Amino acid sequence: MSLLDIFRISKIKAENEQLQQQIAEMQATMDSTGITEYVQAAEKIRSERATFDSYVESKNAQLEADIKASETKIRIQLETGNKEISENNDTIARLREEITSLSEKCGKLDKQVQTQTRKLSRSKELYLSVDHAIQNFFESDTSYMNCKLSARDFTDYDLISPSVILKLHCMDVKDLRKAYRENEKQIDKLLDQYASRYTTKANKSIYSLMVIALRAELQNILFNLKYEKLEKSIEDVKNVSAKYLKIAGEGNQSIAGTLTKFIGEIEYLFINAVKIEYNYYVKKEQAKQEQLALKEQMRQEAQERKALEAERKKVEKEESKYATEIEKLKDQLQSAASSEIDQLNSRILQLQAQLSQVIVKKEEISNLANGKAGNVYVISNLGSFGENVFKVGMTRRLNPQDRIDELGNASVPFKFDVHSFIFSDDAVGLENRLHTILDQKRVNKVNMRKEFFNVSIDELERIVTDIDPTAEFNRTMVAEEYRQSLSADENYSSNYVPYDSDDNEYEDD
Repeated sequence: MSLLDIFRISKIKAENEQLQQQIAEMQATMDSTGITEYVQAAEKIRSERATFDSYVESKNAQLEADIKASETKIRIQLETGNKEISENNDTIARLREEITSLSEKCGKLDKQVQTQTRKLSRSKELYLSVDHAIQNFFESDTSYMNCKLSARDFTDYDLISPSVILKLHCMDVKDLRKAYRENEKQIDKLLDQYASRYTTKANKSIYSLMVIALRAELQNILFNLKYEKLEKSIEDVKNVSAKYLKIAGEGNQSIAGTLTKFIGEIEYLFINAVKIEYNYYVKKEQAKQEQLALKEQMRQEAQERKALEAERKKVEKEESKYATEIEKLKDQLQSAASSEIDQLNSRILQLQAQLSQVIVKKEEISNLANGKAGNVYVISNLGSFGENVFKVGMTRRLNPQDRIDELGNASVPFKFDVHSFIFSDDAVGLENRLHTILDQKRVNKVNMRKEFFNVSIDELERIVTDIDPTAEFNRTMVAEEYRQSLSADENYSSNYVPYDSDDNEYEDD
């Protein structure tokens, strides 16, 4: 072994010792820093992870099995649901067919009901005509002697039948035309019923001549019918009935009874024909009154516009006056003494408040003039019309009381009481709405300008409150002038004898 080798071995040993020392230091360092525990923990984690992975694999397998079972269950439920849907669709289709069939049956039944209703209506008219005959002609005197017809009358009665049908105004109105034709059907039915009762040629001829004469009489009455002459025309029908009852009584006594019944029944239908024709004149009068109402409304609106224009000029003049005074006072402020400043400012504030009121009034006038704004009023006149009669109207007047005072002029004996003023941006629409609600309670059903309604104050208050809950409603009928007039009749005597200036009772002796 050479010296070099010995030296190399020594060096290796030294290096080995040094490495051992470093390893010991590193171990000490590891012990101090917990690396050893980390390695142990890592090992434990690896062990736990392996356990966890095994658990997860087990759970995944179980989950897959559960999913497959759920899928199977859902598939079964889906199949069951689809089957139920299919059955329900079949049921719906069947029900729809049944609905269609029932709808068709319902439509047919509705038509049958309408047909039966029409038949019932016609039967009702016949019943009323029979009842009318019973009530008025059951105990008719038929003690007249013979009224004979010549042999020629038996053969020539068709020749004297009227060949010209007079113009009826009701035929120009659809609903009246329908009503008149329905009444004519009732007349024809009645005529046919009684015609079948007479078997001999003579009796048939007598009946035919009477029918011809009665129809001619009816045409004459209808032709001469005028507005406000309804009662006279009905009386004319009754007079015709009385005349032909007398003729029947003087004729063949064997048919006098049936002719009496016939005339009694047909009188009712003839009166119906008169009323139907008269409705034409009523409708014509309504149209006339509507035109007059429109003209009156235009006249009233023109007056109200004129009044509003005058009021507007007056307000503008006041506005200019206040503005000018305010400017003058402001100029005075610049040169006023300290003792006068407070007084001037106070006066300016006062004028500004008055100017604001004028401006608001000007705006109100502008709204009334340019739009549909106005006041709907509810008024009464106990002394003139009674307790349950009210007038519902509309005005565009800036002060609606002016219109009420105008209505209480010489045309009525007493002033109106105001129960409510209802302001609206569409006063015309509000008035029409109230008139529509109260239409069946109109006092005058022909002249729509007469805006009076027979209604209790309780119902009227309810209607007004429903339409506008903020509207004030005064239930009291003051009727001051009317009550004062009653008091005057009760408390004062007309037996007072005035002093005669020629009486010397108080002269000196």
